[in-house]
Amino acid sequence: MESNIPSLVTHLQFPFPFTRQTGKVREIYILKDTLIILISTDRISAFDVILPRMIPHKGQVLTQLATYFLEATRDIVPNYLLLTPDPQMSVGLYCQAVPVEVVVRGHLCGHAWRVYQAGGRTLCGVPLPEGMKENDPFPEPILTPSTKSTIGHDEDISEAEIYKSGLLDPESWEQIKYYAFQLFARGQEMAKQRGLILADTKYEFGYFEGDLHLIDEIHTPDSSRYFYAKDFDLRQAQGQPQLQLSKEFVREWLISEGFSGQAGQLIPEMTDAKVQEISQRYITLYEQVTGKTFVPVDSSDFDSRLQLAANTALSQLGILPI
Repeated sequence: MESNIPSLVTHLQFPFPFTRQTGKVREIYILKDTLIILISTDRISAFDVILPRMIPHKGQVLTQLATYFLEATRDIVPNYLLLTPDPQMSVGLYCQAVPVEVVVRGHLCGHAWRVYQAGGRTLCGVPLPEGMKENDPFPEPILTPSTKSTIGHDEDISEAEIYKSGLLDPESWEQIKYYAFQLFARGQEMAKQRGLILADTKYEFGYFEGDLHLIDEIHTPDSSRYFYAKDFDLRQAQGQPQLQLSKEFVREWLISEGFSGQAGQLIPEMTDAKVQEISQRYITLYEQVTGKTFVPVDSSDFDSRLQLAANTALSQLGILPI
């Protein structure tokens, strides 16, 4: 099952210069460091590598979920989002990104578990309790920052290293930590209401006119890991894998096929059945989290649709004449 959304979006056309950037899974347009247009494609990445096949409806799921959670957390921290004029497009304030990503972990899973399994008992300077099993909850959520990298892998970094390197001053970092824990608590609460456990997630922040804003997507399957709450304790007690809704199962499949993003490794073939499975997992998460039925958008004329959406949004913002 192929997506009919191209891997690269055709250039959108405007009567003034936008700077265009291509990310791993998104196309980005920036206007004079004031406005940003984000287009979520159906590309999928893992281990910082773009996989060769696209996942139908993935971009729509990510955009709509991010919008859902950004609107639900505005009372905690301002965010960049102004408009969502299309199911795959977000328009917002262009913020100067903080050079540190914030990962809040409520459970020992993913990267944290791989460190723990290898014998590590600290992560980003945070001590990890002895005697934990994969997916066990921490006594309290922990925060594990990493450096941001546009190319290659992000790197773990401790709070002391953040200060030493001059990436952030203590006051700014304390404010970011406060917001991150508040956002995670809200995400856990919303997940619980839908029969899910928010196990961990990533946040990014930036500054617009001197004020801190939440940026990028939040609480999506690309930035978060969810478990089903039903039978979670029983599965932990019996040593069974947890049922989860996240992109982690893609990473696990790649690892089982001998690929973990290392040089010289070949990306395994992604069959039609695997593509469809991944697509359905994204849709299932959207419906489970929001309680809404997913309605796929018509992508038969993707470029024209996105151009119209962008023009409409810029007109609403007073940047283009109506």
